[in-house]
This record gives sequence, C-alpha cells and structure tokens, in this order.
Amino acid sequence: MKIPVFEGSSTAIVTPFRDGKVDYKKLGELIDFQIAGGTAAITICGTTGESSTQSLEEHTATVDFCVKYVNSRVKVIAGTGSNDTQAALFLSQEAEKSGADALLLVTPYYNKTSQRGLIKHFNFIADRVNTPIIVYNVPSRTGMSFTAETYFELSKHPNVNGVKEASGSFALIAATLATCGDEFHVWSGNDEDTVPMMSIGAKGVISVISNIVPAAVSEMTKFCLDGDFKRAAEIQLKYLDLIGKLFVEVNPMPVKAAMNLMGMEVGEPRMPLCSLAPENLEKLKVSMAAAGLI
Repeated sequence: MKIPVFEGSSTAIVTPFRDGKVDYKKLGELIDFQIAGGTAAITICGTTGESSTQSLEEHTATVDFCVKYVNSRVKVIAGTGSNDTQAALFLSQEAEKSGADALLLVTPYYNKTSQRGLIKHFNFIADRVNTPIIVYNVPSRTGMSFTAETYFELSKHPNVNGVKEASGSFALIAATLATCGDEFHVWSGNDEDTVPMMSIGAKGVISVISNIVPAAVSEMTKFCLDGDFKRAAEIQLKYLDLIGKLFVEVNPMPVKAAMNLMGMEVGEPRMPLCSLAPENLEKLKVSMAAAGLI
C-alpha cells in the first residue's frame, strides 16, 4: 500500500508577476495565506501557475523559492511536466534537488502519444527520481487521456503515487479506483467534482478556487475525509457558481482577476493570456459578491 502524498486540499497556486518577473515577495505572502487557511500542500508551477510561459531557469528558481519558503510547514508539489520527456526529467530532477515533496507531471500535449507511450514516458522519469510522482490527466488541454488500464500499469511503479484527475469522467475514475486500489491514489483536478470524487475514494483536490478561499476548501475536504458528505456538499454548492465563473475564460485569467479584486495584487497573466473581457469580469464580480468575497 502506498501512502498518499497528501490528503485534503492542495492549492494550485498562481505565480504573481511584476514588471515581467516573478514577484517573490508576493508569492511568499500568498503561501502564508494558504498555510494559514489550512491548505495541506502547495502545488507550484502548474497550469494555474502559468508554467508554460516560464523559462527552465525561472521555473526551477520558482520551485526552489517555494520549497525554501514553505520550509516543511506543508507539502510542496512541483509541476514538472512537459511534452518533451527529457525536459520533464530535467525539471523533475531539479525539483528533487530543491527538496519538493512530490512531482506533478501532465500528459504530453500537442505531440501527444499512445497509451504505450504514456507508460514509457512516465516510467522513464520515475526510474530516474526518488520523489513521488502524481500524473495529471487534463484532456481538455492536452488532447489525450489515460485509460484505467494505463493507470494500473503505472501503479506498479513504486514512485508513481497517483493522479490528478481532471477528465470529468466518473466512469474512468471509478474504474481506476476499483482496479488500482491503494497502490494508486486519485485527487480531483476539477473543483466542481471534489465532493463526489471523494465520496468514492479520492484523497482530496488540487484546487484553483482555494487560491481565494483556502479555508473553505480545506474544511470541505476534511468533512469528506471524515465521511460527512452532507456538510461537505453544502460548502461545494455554496461556491458552485463561483467555481464556474473562475473558468469563464481560460484559467488562470479569471482567478488572477478575482485575486486582484480582493486586493491581493498578483498582477496580470502572461501573454498569450490576458485580462478578462469586460462582460466576463462583471459576471465574476457578481458571483464573488454573492459569495461574500467583495
């Protein structure tokens, strides 16, 4: 039986930018806000962290800062995925040198691969690191998905801990849990799916909305882990409209706008991402006001 990297809520934290560079002072403030809110782990340099616009040097420096700043107060999960296996290995080994507690590796995008290629890609990296790996299934961005059979094959590797599942396919999630058991853990990658996924065995969520309401997401997952799904569902339903509005345009454009509306001053996304269209910003404001956030 493998011990899950974390249980509960991990925030896929945004990367704040100022004058074209990472604003490390602000990033430290955001990390403190997350830890104070009960977040179990910080996921740094993921999709929400705009890792796809970071150079290798900036990426590794951001991970290194996060690990050192967190200073073992919570777990740190470093996004190290790439559509180039050698680049993913480099990022993974650098994150391991920095002391990350786990690595998050997305499926290869654009060039994509076969299921056999996925097994070769992830096992190649897992053979060359000692840090637990969470694979990441987000077909809306990558154009491909795992199968439960592929998850089962990957579960045989001692360094592959589980998956951040953002496919929205409960058939796939249920089949994976049934097939892999405690050798392969599942975390929700979609905020709207967290409670139903945890009700059938997921260990928690790697969350976007917890950038702005970390305490609520942490409490919701704790209720799930305690088996109190009624109270957990009340929290999820309270924020359901806002969860949707945080994806009114491409993530992390809306969540950065929301954080700026709350006075967090995280800066704008990097191009090709941009600020929200005025009509979508208004929709976001209405939803945030309804949730009592502005």
